[in-house]
Amino acid sequence: MIRAQELHKTADLFGNGPNAATSLQTGQRRSELSLFALRGTGRPAEIATNFLESLSIPEGPSSGQTVRLAPFQKQFVSGALADGIGAAVLSIGRGNAKTALSAGIALGGLVGVLDDQPRREILIAARTRDQGRIAWDFVAGFAASLPLEVQRRLIYRRAPRLEIEYEGDGGGHVLRVIAADGKSALGSAPTMCLLDERGHWQSDKGDELEAALLSGLGKRGGRALIISTSAADDTHPFSKWIDDPLPGTYVQEHRPSPGLPADDLASLMIANPGAQHGIGASLEWLEAQARRAIARGGSSLNSFRLYNRNERISGETRDLLVTVDEWLSCEVSELPPREGQVVVGIDLGGSASMTAAAFYWPESGRLECLGTFPSLPSLLDRGQVDAVGDRYVQMHDRGELTVLGDKTVPVAPWLIEVIRHVQGESIAAITMDRYKQSELGEALDRAGIRAPLVWRGQGFRDGGEDCERFRRAVFDGKVRARPSLLLRSAFADAVTLRDPANNLKLAKARSTGRIDAAAASVLAVAEGARIAGRPKAKARVAWA
Repeated sequence: MIRAQELHKTADLFGNGPNAATSLQTGQRRSELSLFALRGTGRPAEIATNFLESLSIPEGPSSGQTVRLAPFQKQFVSGALADGIGAAVLSIGRGNAKTALSAGIALGGLVGVLDDQPRREILIAARTRDQGRIAWDFVAGFAASLPLEVQRRLIYRRAPRLEIEYEGDGGGHVLRVIAADGKSALGSAPTMCLLDERGHWQSDKGDELEAALLSGLGKRGGRALIISTSAADDTHPFSKWIDDPLPGTYVQEHRPSPGLPADDLASLMIANPGAQHGIGASLEWLEAQARRAIARGGSSLNSFRLYNRNERISGETRDLLVTVDEWLSCEVSELPPREGQVVVGIDLGGSASMTAAAFYWPESGRLECLGTFPSLPSLLDRGQVDAVGDRYVQMHDRGELTVLGDKTVPVAPWLIEVIRHVQGESIAAITMDRYKQSELGEALDRAGIRAPLVWRGQGFRDGGEDCERFRRAVFDGKVRARPSLLLRSAFADAVTLRDPANNLKLAKARSTGRIDAAAASVLAVAEGARIAGRPKAKARVAWA
């Protein structure tokens, strides 16, 4: 443990103490030696903390002031540099200095404070070169507060690649920025890697780069710093780092409980711990932005939840059918009763897609939904192909998803199961996509189902009306459903396309997204809204 007097002496050597101006010449002679001396002053976390707090803030309202780590930052440094840790994961809201903190650690690795290996290589990986430049600029900014003799041994290169080379301590030490292209990291043997905003890399190239970096770190016993705001869902590799950490992984996540109001102060403080210590945005600003996002709704609210509240929701900026908050307002712990007639909406899938049925009671607003997949491939294998992990298995365990048939769902037996779900109820209508009218009509005849049939198109004409009726029912509080992973997943991937006349058409946000449950719900609720809007026929009295 370093004593207070020793810390003060070290600060002087770095040019930040009160006697720095009068002892500059001595400091220049001893500056590089002082860097090396820090290696033996304690545990790596203590060394890193002392080094970081000897630097000056390079930008922002507090620029020029000495770095003082907040408690959550000290916690991350301590966990990331603990013995036996090969990867450290930090998930926190935007603007809480996660990139600056990691850049300071990377600088310590470059100049030899945290590592004494020869020819050290530090890689900063980001989705794009411009994103990586943010971390590079922080490293360069912090380096400007190092002793002058150390600064003279740093060489900055901006083309063709962002690099900083350190010629001291034997020379050959380099820090460079690479974009999310796995091939650019092949053959490297880094001693430290910074994976910036890992939760928002492109899935294929991002996975390749991560694999290349981690395999390279193993050659020299290096460490990985994996930082980001939350990914869009639980199946993203960054989410898996947090939810299912491998041995030798330190995880620090600042994420509030889901389903809370966007302007909830306590949860804003959880996602933005730096706000209480003068880091990033103030709580007042965050509350104001939350109210603004709530007022605007749509993609603005989704983006605020994703980036500022660090929630795992889609940041899709296209026109969502309904936003997360709008759908959550429809979920209730206790469903209203099955009153009146029921409308059945059917979306028939193929061999790869899901087949879904929705059941809607217009009088009470009750909505139920069931999905079905064929048994081959298995739900777990299908989830891996669709990039949703074990979500289908979870749906099956919750009773929201069933399996029927081998490679395709047999339509007639499936329709029998659908009608059995509402056995004893009066069916007002069965509404379906006219694209598969022949197949569905034959299956209805084979199943012996007799009910009013309503055929709807999925284009801009019928689809526009159905989407708008569904949205209106949601906004008016006429849709009530139990918390359903099936429906949440479907609506997260359900976006709308608009034609020049502003008509809507339902579409997928992802090519492997399964929106069949959302499509069936739209059909059922829209038809239920039409039925509820029709005037009831009055009995006529005939006089003899």
